[in-house]
Amino acid sequence: MTRSTVAVVDLAALQSNFRAIRAFVAESTPSRRDVGSQPAPTNVVLPPASATAQPAVIAVVKANAYGHGDGRVAVALEQAGATMLACADIEEGIVLRRAGVTVPILVFGALSISDLDGLFEFSLTPTISTPSAARAVQAAAAARKTSVGFHLKVDTGMHRLGFRHDNLRWMLPDVISSPNLRLDAIYTHFATADDPEHALFGEQRGRFEEAVRTVQALGVPRTLLRHAANSAALLRDSRVWYDFVRPGLLLFGIVPPPLASTLDLQPVMSLTSRVVAVKGLRPGESVGYGGRFRADAPRTIAVVPAGYADGLDLRLAGRGQVLIRGRRVPIVGAVSMDMITVDVTGVDAVQPGDEVVLVGRQGTETWQQIDMREMAAAIGTIPYEIACRIGTRIERHYSASPA
Repeated sequence: MTRSTVAVVDLAALQSNFRAIRAFVAESTPSRRDVGSQPAPTNVVLPPASATAQPAVIAVVKANAYGHGDGRVAVALEQAGATMLACADIEEGIVLRRAGVTVPILVFGALSISDLDGLFEFSLTPTISTPSAARAVQAAAAARKTSVGFHLKVDTGMHRLGFRHDNLRWMLPDVISSPNLRLDAIYTHFATADDPEHALFGEQRGRFEEAVRTVQALGVPRTLLRHAANSAALLRDSRVWYDFVRPGLLLFGIVPPPLASTLDLQPVMSLTSRVVAVKGLRPGESVGYGGRFRADAPRTIAVVPAGYADGLDLRLAGRGQVLIRGRRVPIVGAVSMDMITVDVTGVDAVQPGDEVVLVGRQGTETWQQIDMREMAAAIGTIPYEIACRIGTRIERHYSASPA
């Protein structure tokens, strides 16, 4: 049995988006000169590991692939050519391996109090962002008489996880000298990549490049790989592409607001439901909890079986819209746990069974499409939240994935 509210995930669109991003960074990579063996000035972008290399793409599939379904999405991305994936924690990495992913999987999250067995059993690449994490992974690797490659996270201004950029000379020697740890890459994360006016972005870039030089001065080879650019930074500044870029939201056809892009991206998910009832309201009557919407004239209301348990935000009431019979109609009354009501007054012959598009397209005109960025703007949030909150009880239906 299938509930009325379903999500359709277009894996062909996902793969097309991945290839478009990969082509974009390959074709648009700025020329980078080899700075030689001497420390580079702080205003010089460090070269990639190979003088002729283009940035590779780390496909980020954390948080259930931004609500799209991690296993199916991850396998489709690997089929499209992704050579590394990234997730939030060890548990997510295990899910990806069990789904059939064979390429390297980078774990972004903290490891200090994690069960580290999964790192070794499922061949995951850890991020080391604290001294305690380094000690824990070193001890676990030594106990197994093996070694493990890791990515080092540097805090350049986000002030969450990561070794402070200005403490590396004192904090890293023990990590680098750990006999069972191998430093393969260094990375950071931008706090304001989606804010073109904020000065912190440039400050973080400079701190990161200085951090790379510091690590290299501690004896790590110059072939140390670097990455920093999430979706917003990828679009904003090619100087921070380094050796890898890390798109997440862009993979799913959503441009991080307020940025714009000419990339040929396609929405990957649509969210639809069905009308289950049509009712009339007389003037003065209200609908839904709290009686917040009151009819000022005779109105026709359609009931749709999707609510906040499915991930629809309460703030959509009076702000959001859906598509029925190719028409935009407003969400009225409260968003309930399992239902919303929409005003279909003036829309001819609406009846139970009619398709309701919550996210997606219903017609060929520009206005006959509602995307997650629009929905987020209507309620004052970000599209990341809209995608990640789509509920677990909503079935994901996947299109056939081309090779």
